[in-house]
Amino acid sequence: MAREYSLDDFDFALPVELIAQHPAAQRSASRLLDASVQPPLDRGFRDLPELLAPGDLLLFNDTRVIKARLLGHKASGGAVEALVERVLPGNEVLAHLRASKAPRPGGLLRFVSADGESSFEAQMLGRSGPDESLFQLRFPGDPLALLERHGHVPLPPYITHADSADDERRYQTIFAARPGAVAAPTAALHFDAPVLERLAQRGVRLANITLHVGAGTFLPVRSERLSEHRMHSEWFEVGEATVRAIEQTRAAGGRIVAVGTTTLRALESAALGGDLQPGSRETDIFITPGFDFQVVDLLLTNFHLPKSSLMMLVSAFAGHERIRSLYAHAIAQRYRFFSYGDAMLLQREAGALRQSSG
Repeated sequence: MAREYSLDDFDFALPVELIAQHPAAQRSASRLLDASVQPPLDRGFRDLPELLAPGDLLLFNDTRVIKARLLGHKASGGAVEALVERVLPGNEVLAHLRASKAPRPGGLLRFVSADGESSFEAQMLGRSGPDESLFQLRFPGDPLALLERHGHVPLPPYITHADSADDERRYQTIFAARPGAVAAPTAALHFDAPVLERLAQRGVRLANITLHVGAGTFLPVRSERLSEHRMHSEWFEVGEATVRAIEQTRAAGGRIVAVGTTTLRALESAALGGDLQPGSRETDIFITPGFDFQVVDLLLTNFHLPKSSLMMLVSAFAGHERIRSLYAHAIAQRYRFFSYGDAMLLQREAGALRQSSG
């Protein structure tokens, strides 16, 4: 009988000094815990090409982080902070708002640029979302352009410094091409041109998906019963070329390597019907132990927050006890955690083997 997990099964004590506040001096200078072998080995990220085999396929998320955090005030003068979750048609956006009192529909919010030299007004349209936790706003022009001029890099809540020019550069992957994310697909932050060149020399192929990461990625799971938790929906796309690359890799005996949990979520969402299907749609997939993986063989990922949906995802992929052991090892060896932290390479647990389509 499958074990029923509770929220406390995904908790752990993390010394606060292990939460990385800044990235490594160079992208690929991070550490890498190679958990694809037993016992795990402490390596550097630059060792990754030698851990993969010729013919493997590395898949990454090409989403681009937008300057989604806005600071300003209401017409009454009260301070307001917005985190844009999604850009909608008609110059409208969905956003999380923080204010002493929620603005009323029809009210105006003025957001000011970091240098204080420009501002714009957005109109509050009303609450939105299944639990009405989001607010719908109308901007006076193209939201992406206004965010680029007036917004701040939406650093995660556990990073305590204000965003800087360095964060604009480093909280963005070298693959970033399609704007829409409010959080970086952080496992890809470690890649740089020399690593990509060595992967190519090794015979490792690359392909991409797009998943626009939402702010919900930082929300803790609050339901003690995991079945009661509901994920925020995110938009993703898996192109036909990527599906063909996966099929060709499988046929040649290569492995599918997902760079980050967002890439894994997109691929497994596209395969929920049994066969991997190209196209774009929404996903609120919640991966917990017992999930039947269809696509991914290896997962490159950073270390995640306690009691988070991502802790549950990696536990489903590599095994709950295995993850607990690896996290204990990482803490003992002083690995750096979370978005600007170090990485880990995971092998799919035998019990979560991809099912044959034949």
